[in-house]
Amino acid sequence: MAQISLTFPDGSQREFPRGVTAAEVASSISKSLAKKAISASVDGAHWDLAWPLESDASIAIHTMADDAPALELIRHDFAHVMARAVQEIWPDTKVTIGPVTEKGWFYDFDRAEPFTPEDLGRIEAKMKEIINAREPVRTEIWDRERARQHYIDAGEPFKVELLDRIPEGAPIRMYWHGEWQDLCRGPHLQTTGQLPADAFKLMGVSGAYWFGDVSRPMLQRVTGVAFRNREDLKAHLTFLEEAAKRDHRKLGREMDLFHMQEEAPGQIFWHPNGWTIYTTLQDYMRRQQRRDGYVEVNTPQVVNRKLWEASGHWENYRENMFIVEVDEDGARDKVINALKPMNCPCHVQIFNVGLKSYRDLPLRMAEFGSCARYEPSGALHGIMRVRGFTQDDAHIFCTLDQIEAESTKFIEFLAKIYADLGFERWRVKLSTRPEKRVGSDQIWDRMEAALANACTAAGYEYELFPGEGAFYAPKLEFVLTDAIGRDWQCGTLQLDPNLPERLDASYVGEDGAKHTPFMLHRACLGSFERFIGILIENHAGRLPLWLAPRQVVVASITSEADGYVAEVVAALQKAGLRAEADTRNEKINYKVREHSVGKVPVILAVGHREVEERTVSLRRLGEKDTRVVALETVLADLAAEATPPDLR
Repeated sequence: MAQISLTFPDGSQREFPRGVTAAEVASSISKSLAKKAISASVDGAHWDLAWPLESDASIAIHTMADDAPALELIRHDFAHVMARAVQEIWPDTKVTIGPVTEKGWFYDFDRAEPFTPEDLGRIEAKMKEIINAREPVRTEIWDRERARQHYIDAGEPFKVELLDRIPEGAPIRMYWHGEWQDLCRGPHLQTTGQLPADAFKLMGVSGAYWFGDVSRPMLQRVTGVAFRNREDLKAHLTFLEEAAKRDHRKLGREMDLFHMQEEAPGQIFWHPNGWTIYTTLQDYMRRQQRRDGYVEVNTPQVVNRKLWEASGHWENYRENMFIVEVDEDGARDKVINALKPMNCPCHVQIFNVGLKSYRDLPLRMAEFGSCARYEPSGALHGIMRVRGFTQDDAHIFCTLDQIEAESTKFIEFLAKIYADLGFERWRVKLSTRPEKRVGSDQIWDRMEAALANACTAAGYEYELFPGEGAFYAPKLEFVLTDAIGRDWQCGTLQLDPNLPERLDASYVGEDGAKHTPFMLHRACLGSFERFIGILIENHAGRLPLWLAPRQVVVASITSEADGYVAEVVAALQKAGLRAEADTRNEKINYKVREHSVGKVPVILAVGHREVEERTVSLRRLGEKDTRVVALETVLADLAAEATPPDLR
């Protein structure tokens, strides 16, 4: 019998008969491993224990202790078990696809009646029955026509379409979980009993078009989460509860920050409180940019298509642009414009006015640029994903030799911004040259080295993402980690020799000849809208005093203190604080509770004693205890605390 050579993680090699399965390989090593094995990696590919090996390969056997392979299998098998449970309860339901997601899986169903919350409970109970039956999972490879006829006979039209999408030559794998069958690429566990029955939960139902196409049938998507054990599931559900409490949409209502409505989809109606946060943050960023040598500009929002054609955006980005057609005087046809989806082509136009010399570089040009991009309605999410937004955008025009120093300077600038805004944890991703690219390898070497050296010079390590750069240059991405461990990609630094060349930007070098500048696209916050949403959720609405829209409420305990309330408010406002009075005829506990829901950081209560002693009873948001403090002390302390960090 023909033999193959398998190489193990420790470097050892052994001969096996051709066609040996990964399960048989595990058994040859030890009975203990055979019992624990769940899958294998073969030449880096995730491999079912039942699949045969036909050639020499490297192999590693996985157990439930191997985090990533185990979670992939668990979640994949749960998708199949859930689909089986649904069809056992409602046999007329048609199945489609059920892929693994970051924390679990989803499966799309075609069913006449909508699923209800009670139905999810029934499905979970049936899934546990299937798991406890510990039925075998098996796989067979069928020819395409046999599989196609099988699904036609079973009345599963979606599976027929999926089958037709499998490339010619690819194996058609048919999996059985017990007596229930599905088309799947695999791999899977060996029995349903290997699934942790106490470590999953169905999370909800939503609508989903078949293959995301609005012209295709609307399906019902059931989502679930799964982990290796009950403790991990519990931790995840606790995390979701905390995230729900911090949801910026919920807090936005409670704090009266903004609203959105169907007449302006994906656009924000900022209320006074929300706009206070917005303008305070913008003023802070403006001061910081001026200190760091940026000049601020402002460019048009509606720009003729000619510029977008020249920049390449019309060809590559048109479907995301809002088009504006107008009848210009004397024009035979309508003139086509677009709302700008980004600011960079307009910044090049400013650079192009007048002759630039190498002595003018680097030129740091910033704009709080209002942009509009078409996002599908299903992708919109509060103020985090919108159609109208403002970027803290800037472009640095420089020479190739200046890239490293400018990148270092930007990373240091960004680090200070994030620290001031309460984000101490963040990491840097360096994306390097893709396979398809423009420019010489020599230039790519210098650009990539410049970004890597800049990270080191600024004191930050970076994660390397080979091949993830743009076709014209590498980039850095800055990923924040918030208070509950979620990652948010906000800051960017994208090198670009391409756009300046397309738009004929040039400067006169030391040699007297014209040269094309490099352009560094950079942002710290990304968009103000999204970043404010992140800020709200990171701080759970309890913004630092300098950013809080309502900083202090002075509340009367008795109506006889109303005059003193007005005096305290006036003194606070004179000290630069956003202070307001609450002299309603309500009990003080009611007032405190109401303003706490609105996330007011400081509540000062005053009654007879405070009036006589010229003091206040100070209560901070989230603290149960109050303390009596002299008015002069409160004024000094709160004025200092409310000063933006860059002005302290």
